Amino acid sequence: MTELGQIERPAAESFAGKRKLYCVPNIYPIENAPEDYKELFHRYWDEVDKYLERLEIAGKIKKIFCEIIYDEGEKALDVLARINDRALQLIKKKMEEGSTIFPLENKEIFGVYIDWTNCLRIVATKEVFRKVLEFYTEISNKRFEHILDVIQNNLSEAEAGLLIMKDDERARLQFPKDIEVFLVTPPSYDEVFRWIREKLREV
Repeated sequence: MTELGQIERPAAESFAGKRKLYCVPNIYPIENAPEDYKELFHRYWDEVDKYLERLEIAGKIKKIFCEIIYDEGEKALDVLARINDRALQLIKKKMEEGSTIFPLENKEIFGVYIDWTNCLRIVATKEVFRKVLEFYTEISNKRFEHILDVIQNNLSEAEAGLLIMKDDERARLQFPKDIEVFLVTPPSYDEVFRWIREKLREV
């Protein structure tokens, strides 16, 4: 697994013929965020765009996979427009360059996953937490299995794909050995999480 940020340019010839997956951590906007977070947020996505351009020397992006997306075409873009406009801008740019977006999620599985995730945030007793965690873990495993199947079945030999997904969740995916994985982590990625940690300490 290669982390972009530690290398200047990928040696394109060493990845010829291999399936490649460029993994971008999904950073979301925060409602009514202060200006310093807004600046960090936009800088992050600007840097991601530039890093992907360098990375595509190893292979142009042909397939796009994005968390929360279970619809196709314009419906998928409409969802992104409501949730993360910067991710939408990046995806639309790649689509204009010839990429295709695929539904990454299963609607039924994802709906249950979100419900159990929300339940974990509000439980107050250890006994209930353990029970909810069991259901959450079960549906999480189903979700990740589905996501892996979508990528495995749609990323063809020698193709490059783009995966946009929260990094802690992406880390739980065990990709097939024939997929070369690149982690896109520009400098502002750490700055975003440093900002969040500082704000949490202030609460």
